[in-house]
Amino acid sequence: MSNLDDLLSEFNGNEGASSAATQAAATALKAKFPSDYVAFLEATNGGEGMIGETYLMLWSAEELPEMNASYQVAEYAPGLLLIGSDGGGEAFAFDTRVTPWPVVKVPFVGMELACVEAMAPSFNAFLKTLAG
Repeated sequence: MSNLDDLLSEFNGNEGASSAATQAAATALKAKFPSDYVAFLEATNGGEGMIGETYLMLWSAEELPEMNASYQVAEYAPGLLLIGSDGGGEAFAFDTRVTPWPVVKVPFVGMELACVEAMAPSFNAFLKTLAG
C-alpha cells in the first residue's frame, strides 16, 4: 500500500486543520513540523482508527501543545515531540534530536529516552510501516 488514502481507509480523521492552526501548534512547541506531517494535519487533523494491525490515535494540531505539556515530555524525554498513541501504553513521537525527524515509540509509563524505539525515518514511512 503506497497511497496515503489507502493507508488511512480505516482511520477516522477529523476535518483538516488550517495552516494557522498548524503554525500555532508549531510555534507553541518551538518546532518546525516536517512537511509530510503538516500535509497530514491539513488534510486530516488527527483522528483514530486502524492502520494495518495497529490502533492509532493521532492528536490534532490544537491538542499537540497541551498533550506534550501534560505528559511532561520536556522533563522526561527531552527532544521528543509526542504526536499520538496506540490507545494504550505507547506514545508515538518525532525524535527532534535527529534531522530529519524520525518517528519513534516510547512508553507513557517510564517515559525516558533510553526506552525510545525507532519506528520509521519519516511520518509517511511510519504510516506505511504500520500498514505492513
